[in-house]
Amino acid sequence: MEAYRDQYAQLFRGGRDIVLLAISTDPPEALRSWAEDADFPFLFGSDPGSEVGKMYGAWRETRRGVIDNRTVFVIDSDGVIRWVAAPFREIDPSAYVELGTAIDRIASPQESSLD
Repeated sequence: MEAYRDQYAQLFRGGRDIVLLAISTDPPEALRSWAEDADFPFLFGSDPGSEVGKMYGAWRETRRGVIDNRTVFVIDSDGVIRWVAAPFREIDPSAYVELGTAIDRIASPQESSLD
């Protein structure tokens, strides 16, 4: 999450016309404390029952229970999922380039030309 924070201005246009929502199975109190301590400029949502993760296929069962995968969805202004990275390769710098390209393409669609 620190990478998102550190690249927020560039990658997420500083929040202009972009909403970043990080969803975790962690309890709300833990997320709130972590977000405040780390000064994250975006929203967090708590999904302790993995309902959101299950709906979007971003979870898996393990011996220790259900955990959400690191999955990134880019959703357009109409609420349509336009790009998915599953799993998101958070330690690979090229993953952020790909994410930025997807955001730019989806958040600023080019008007189609009529020939």
